[in-house]
Amino acid sequence: MDDKEKLISILKRINGRGYKAYLDLNGNYDFGLFSLTIKHVQRDPFASPSLLQVNVYNNSFPAELYENITRKIALEDYISRAFRKGVNNSPISRRGSGKSGILLIDCGNQEILQRSSVNISEDNLELRFQLGLPARGRRIMGNEAQKILIKILPEIVFASCFYENLPVEEVTTHVKSFEDAEYLRSQLEGEGLVAFIADGSILPRESGVSSKPLPGAVTFKSPTTLRVSLKTIQDEIVTGMGIPEGVNLIVGGGYHGKSTLLRAVELGVYNHIPRDGRELVITRADAVKIRAEDGRRVEKVDVKSFIHHPPGMGDTSRFSTENASGSTSQATNIIEALEAGSRLLLFDEDTSATNFMIRDERMQRLVSKDKEPITPFIDRVDELYQEQGVSSVLVMGGSGDYFQKADTVIMMDHYQPYNVTLEARKVADEMPLNRRRESRGKFTYKERYPHPESIKPDKGKRLKLDSKGVNQLVIGPEFVDLSQVEQLVESSQTRAIGYALYQFSKSREDSLKRKSNICEVLDYLETKMNQEGLDFLAPPGRSQPHNLSRPRRYEIAAAMNRLRTLRVDS
Repeated sequence: MDDKEKLISILKRINGRGYKAYLDLNGNYDFGLFSLTIKHVQRDPFASPSLLQVNVYNNSFPAELYENITRKIALEDYISRAFRKGVNNSPISRRGSGKSGILLIDCGNQEILQRSSVNISEDNLELRFQLGLPARGRRIMGNEAQKILIKILPEIVFASCFYENLPVEEVTTHVKSFEDAEYLRSQLEGEGLVAFIADGSILPRESGVSSKPLPGAVTFKSPTTLRVSLKTIQDEIVTGMGIPEGVNLIVGGGYHGKSTLLRAVELGVYNHIPRDGRELVITRADAVKIRAEDGRRVEKVDVKSFIHHPPGMGDTSRFSTENASGSTSQATNIIEALEAGSRLLLFDEDTSATNFMIRDERMQRLVSKDKEPITPFIDRVDELYQEQGVSSVLVMGGSGDYFQKADTVIMMDHYQPYNVTLEARKVADEMPLNRRRESRGKFTYKERYPHPESIKPDKGKRLKLDSKGVNQLVIGPEFVDLSQVEQLVESSQTRAIGYALYQFSKSREDSLKRKSNICEVLDYLETKMNQEGLDFLAPPGRSQPHNLSRPRRYEIAAAMNRLRTLRVDS
């Protein structure tokens, strides 16, 4: 390993030369308390920034802050945010042309996720990040590079990666908040709950493009009849609204907070940073948002419990299409979520197909059942819970037909929840439905077995895997639209999904040599990530990735199912 004087010497030597001379920087440099590794140098100032790594010797963080995987994820997340804060507070800025002077670390937004940018162990703290090496035109600005690498970067490292230089109470609060959320989530099933929203939570967000809390928002207060008490890991009592297992409706007038509550429940599968307002909004980890998705591809999904012999489509136990309608796409999304292991489905009428959710008495009289292939969700929702253990939470402001199916009805009024279950039952009793139940037979579906070779991550002779923002996955020649997969929150998750699909496509593990169904494939990927971390996902040539965050199994499945090349047996 060279010392930093060697780095200074190289920078002086290449100052003013063509940009490719920066390649001479590749290597390891000792800075005393840490080392700097320049792993990959960009070949052009307009290309993706260079990849760097810092390893802090003799990690100074107390072992109890990362003694288990829960605390480790939280502490690593905090360190990545502290590094970004150090960058923002430093004099570093775009210096020169292209991406010159950009210093980036993957640290997310409001959600705390396992990520590949920071890794802490007993004797080492590793950070992976990017730096745009400065140039004017395509000529090296060696003096500017020296200022960044020799002066500014060490200041950022000392401010963010050494425990004694950090606000101890803030670090502890970050870790404790994450640990409390995990502990509360572990209690939900035992308490018969699918979600918990703590009193005092702030659910509204700043805007449609900002996930920060809305200033001055009404704080959440549970109705007395739905208030439950849970304990944090420190044995502190937390009160709030418990949403029970079963069929749950969220009703109320427009603009009173129905969808805001559901959105908080959707994202309650993740833990949030302190002062987000949703730190103690906790949802079961298997919750999946279901919506209509016109135009999506479907590959041999068994939707017969919802769609039965539509004209010209034949057997719907192996339903395929390149261009699904609203109702068929929503039916497909339900089956695929169940296939992946979900037992909690979330719906908003605003993003659902009306003819899939309801079919009232008047329509039944006008259009006879022999002319209607769709079994509406209202005729399956109670069966799903009673026979399959699948709970539902539905925002339903336009139809009272679900009152007879609901176990719990929550009304939002001026952003506050009220338990109106008894009132809804009274309405249902006074105005009974005369519509006929239209479900045919028991709810069932066939498992599917994906072909690994149908996932094609190569474009020509080159591996092509990346994300284009949160909503688009690039895999080989294909662009996969994930804009309707609403529980994805980061482009780093999307990128990790692409890597996960690559690993499945190339896997030679004994556990996947035999025919594996989709749930078994997801089990395999989750087990490997649990055992080996996110580095397991990296394809050859992309070892020790710097920009991955942990995706859920349900979003991995969603991306696989939307691949135009996917082939399955069923």
